[in-house]
Amino acid sequence: MATPIYEFSQMPQENAAREAVRRARRKRAPGEAPTVGVIYNPRSHGNKGKDFDCGICPHVFIAQPGDRSQLPAALTSLAERGIDLLVINGGDGTVRDVLSCGQAIFGDDWPPIAVLPKGKTNALTVDLEVPLDWTLQRAIDALDDGRTIRRRPIKVTSLEGPRSSVMGFILGGGAFTLATQSGQSAHRLGAFNSMAVGVTVSWGILQMLLGSRSNAWRSGTKMDIRLGASGAPMAHSGLGDPERRQLLFASTLERLPAGLKPFGALKSGLKVLAIDQISRRTTAIMPAVVTGWTTPKNLRERGYHTLSASRFTLDIDDQFIMDGEAFPAGKYRIEQGPELDFVTP
Repeated sequence: MATPIYEFSQMPQENAAREAVRRARRKRAPGEAPTVGVIYNPRSHGNKGKDFDCGICPHVFIAQPGDRSQLPAALTSLAERGIDLLVINGGDGTVRDVLSCGQAIFGDDWPPIAVLPKGKTNALTVDLEVPLDWTLQRAIDALDDGRTIRRRPIKVTSLEGPRSSVMGFILGGGAFTLATQSGQSAHRLGAFNSMAVGVTVSWGILQMLLGSRSNAWRSGTKMDIRLGASGAPMAHSGLGDPERRQLLFASTLERLPAGLKPFGALKSGLKVLAIDQISRRTTAIMPAVVTGWTTPKNLRERGYHTLSASRFTLDIDDQFIMDGEAFPAGKYRIEQGPELDFVTP
C-alpha cells in the first residue's frame, strides 16, 4: 500500500458513510466474543512470504486490500459489521494509510485499535510497548484483559487544491527527509526497528558535522512555520538563512525508537522540533541532546527549538516525510486528529 509520492488528491473525502458506521456500532453482551476486523498488509516487512491464519474464529473478518485505493471499501465493509476491534497487521505506513482512509468512515467514532508490528521500524508500537511477537489472538484477548493507551495522530491537511488530509504519527522535513532515505539503505543492510533508527540518526549527525554549508544535510530546506490560530512565525535563532531550517520533526508519540528524546521534557500532545543551520560545535552535542543526556540552557540561541503546539501551518519547498513516505512540497495545516484507543498487552 505505497506509491513513490503520496498524492493528497487520491485521498477519499468525508461522506455519508460515517452515519452508516455509527448505526452499525453495538454494545457487546457479557461473555460474547468480539467481532474483529483485520486489515492485513502482505507487503509489510514482517509478513512477506507468510500466510495469515484466516480461520482463527468465525468472528474475525480479514481484509487484504491490494493497494491504498481499495482501503476505503475494505474499511467500510468491516465497519458495517459493527466491529468491536480493528486490528492493523503491518508497519507504520500501513497504520497511516488505514487512519487516513478511515477518516471518512469512522470520523471521531473509531473502534479500539490493535497494531501488530510487522513493519521495518514500528515506531507506534514502540510507543505503545507492544512486543514484536504480538499475535492476533493475543491482541483479541487484550481487548478485555489488556490495557488501553490513548493517542491522537497528526492530521495533515493540504491547503492547496482538494482539502484532503492524511493522519500519522511522525512528520519531518529537511535533513529528516534525507535520513529517511538513508534508513532504506540501513534496512537493506539488515538493520530494522530501533537499530535502524540509531544507525540513521548517527549517520545524519556525522554528515551534519563533517559537511560544508552547501552539503544537503546542512543546507536544509526553505520552510515557513506559523504557529496556532494567529499564525505567529516560529522563532529563528538567526543562524544561517532565516528562511531555511536544517531539520523539522514533529510527533504525537511519547516514546520513540532507540530511546530518542528530541523534545526534551515535552511528552504529550503535538510536539515540534525545528533546527536552524546550526554550527558544527552545536552539531557535536546533538547525540547527547536527542537522547536526553543533556539539555544546555541556551539551545534556542544555538538554533535548536522545541515546543508544543495546538496546530501549525507549514509552507515547504521540498518533500516532507510522514511515517516513512514522501509527500510533495506545498502548504499544509498540521494539527491533532481524533483521540484513538489503542489496545495493548
